[in-house]
Amino acid sequence: MTIPIKICGLSTPEAVDRAADLKADMAGFIFFPKSPRHVTVDDARQLAERARARELKTVAVTVDMDDAGLDEIVEQMKPDWLQLHGTETPERLSVLKVRYGLPVMKALAVRDAGDLDRAAVYNGIADRMLFDAKPPKGSDLPGGNGVSFDWQLLAGRDLSSLDGAASYMLSGGLTTDNVGEALRISGAPGVDVSSGVESAPGVKDLAMMGAFVQAVSNAPK
Repeated sequence: MTIPIKICGLSTPEAVDRAADLKADMAGFIFFPKSPRHVTVDDARQLAERARARELKTVAVTVDMDDAGLDEIVEQMKPDWLQLHGTETPERLSVLKVRYGLPVMKALAVRDAGDLDRAAVYNGIADRMLFDAKPPKGSDLPGGNGVSFDWQLLAGRDLSSLDGAASYMLSGGLTTDNVGEALRISGAPGVDVSSGVESAPGVKDLAMMGAFVQAVSNAPK
C-alpha cells in the first residue's frame, strides 16, 4: 500500500517541482499571515498552476477565514481541496462544501484521547481529517510548530466511521527520523509534513523533502 503524502507550506516553484518529482500526492499552500509559510493569493495561483501541471493535488489551507477571503482563493487558485485549520464547526464545513463543491479536510488539534473523540462530530461531513498536535503555549500558529502528540492514541482506534479509505492524515512534528515509527505505532493511512522538511521556518529543503518521502516509502506497510 502506498501511503499518501501531503507536503504543506510550499511557497516556491522549486519546492513545488521537488514535491512533484518525488511523487507526493498533495501540495499545501497556507493562507495565514502569521505563518512563515504564508503565500499571497496571486503567488498561490501561480504555484497551483505549476503543481496542477505536474499532477499534484492542491490544498488551500486557511484558519477561520471568512467567505470573502475564501471566495477569492477558490476563484483565483482553483484548489482541489480546502483544508480548514481553525475552529470551524461541522455546520461551517457543510456550508462551504455546498458553496464551493470541493472536498474539505478538517484539521483537529490533539493532545489526549478526548481530543480524538471530537472527530466524531465531523463524521459524514469532512472528507478527510488531519490530526495535528496542539500548539505549544504561546504559539500563534495552529500548525507547523514542529511538535508531535502521542501516536499511541491512534493505535488500534476504530476510525472506520470516517469517510474514505484514507480517512485521515497524521501531522505534527513528523521528520525523516521519526515518520517510520509514527506510521508503525499509529497505523495512519496518510501523512502531512511541513516544518519537518525545512532548513529554517518557511524554507523548504529539497534534500530533506526527498529523505522524508524515502522514509515513508521504507516504512513497514
